[in-house]
Amino acid sequence: MSAGRKFRKLAARRKPVQIPGAINAYSALLAERAGFEALYLSGAGVANASFGLPDLGVTTLGDVLEDARRITAATDLPLLVDVDTGFGSAFNIARTVREMERAGVSAIHLEDQEQAKRCGHRPNKATVATAEMCDRIKAAVDARRDEGFVIMARTDAFAREGRAAALERASAYVAAGADMIFAEALYTLNDYAAFTRAIAKPVLANLTEFGLTPYFTVEELAGAGVKLVLYPLSAFRAMSKAALAVYEAIRAHGTQKAVLGSMQTREELYSVLDYHAYERKLDELYVQATSKGKRRRGGKRR
Repeated sequence: MSAGRKFRKLAARRKPVQIPGAINAYSALLAERAGFEALYLSGAGVANASFGLPDLGVTTLGDVLEDARRITAATDLPLLVDVDTGFGSAFNIARTVREMERAGVSAIHLEDQEQAKRCGHRPNKATVATAEMCDRIKAAVDARRDEGFVIMARTDAFAREGRAAALERASAYVAAGADMIFAEALYTLNDYAAFTRAIAKPVLANLTEFGLTPYFTVEELAGAGVKLVLYPLSAFRAMSKAALAVYEAIRAHGTQKAVLGSMQTREELYSVLDYHAYERKLDELYVQATSKGKRRRGGKRR
């Protein structure tokens, strides 16, 4: 089964799929260990964590691809990737789709903001005309080689244009070929229910922290018909705050002793990485190489 079809199969279940963000391959392994069945690579995560930049459309396709490849190499969990507005015109969007497929990605979401995009939970974001977004979707759908690969359309229209306009856009995006809908920055469960009633495709809810959408539970969103629930930067926010606390403690006290209890131990790290299996293999190869060398030297003496 292809990566895209795995993602579709998850989305077709009765219970919503929880999708946490992973900023790198190690975070992906931690999410997998916690029991999640799919992962997300956020455009903000790439910009913030890999480049120390704000999420304002500064990063490129190559930047996102590099992080995506590292994650798909580390885990077989389906990966949804944020490709912003597609990184350019129709030809660029087609290239984005093909490169993401080659990287082992399961799904991408493409948004209807202008090229100079902003975070979906910030003010003053602007959307392109519905027809232009439909052209983006058609370019993406036409470019994919695996029909199972998921093209998700994200609409940011709700904040400025209201529910009716956002629903009209979402319906047009489905007609243009979108497999799923990402309804960004909704306010209530009734808003989500309106989308799931009107759209005959899986709908995703983004529960990013400190944004415009309340922290609904999986059960509440299930009741509203939502199929996918996104937590794009939850772990990144937590690990960043923890890292700052460790840096500050070491700087203030001249030792890390006070913060050892908040650290992952060496054995816990090794367990996630399956380190000892690698080490055993290395020892085995070393023993084999040493034995061969001894036999060769022994043969020369004879």
